[in-house]
Amino acid sequence: MVANTEILDVLKTIPDPEMPISITDLGLIENIELHETSVRITLLPTFIGCFALPAIADEIKQKVILLDGVDCVEVDFIHEPPWTTDRISDEGRTSLAEHGISVPDGTSPCCSSKSEPVELRTSAISCPWCNSRETTLTSPFGPTRCKSIHFCNACRQPFERMKKI
Repeated sequence: MVANTEILDVLKTIPDPEMPISITDLGLIENIELHETSVRITLLPTFIGCFALPAIADEIKQKVILLDGVDCVEVDFIHEPPWTTDRISDEGRTSLAEHGISVPDGTSPCCSSKSEPVELRTSAISCPWCNSRETTLTSPFGPTRCKSIHFCNACRQPFERMKKI
């Protein structure tokens, strides 16, 4: 019988189709259930209606079915509890930063769920390239639903930021 660790090792090799991070480092894996030769993997998507979900499910099925002792793979998506950027691993945060995508860490007032809302302004978000806080929000809508676009006035580079959910 296949072990959860073997399945998790396979899942670690599956990248998110829209970002430079594995689905495990992104924190999408909610649960792995084994029933004899059947595997059910439950994922918690970053956003409801994410266009990458069918591709992720297909790749999971294609790779996990190749494990010895696995005859059936099911992939389910849930939406409770809501996914948050807190689920991203340290390795995932590093990978995203290396590719110019910043991730809220909960330390700035605009990212804390316990504070009053604040207006996004210059110096609110750190640049993943140079760590300057001299940044501006260019667009709240990025290339995917889970990202926004910012610009660093110090190093003059645009960058994406994972939205805090």
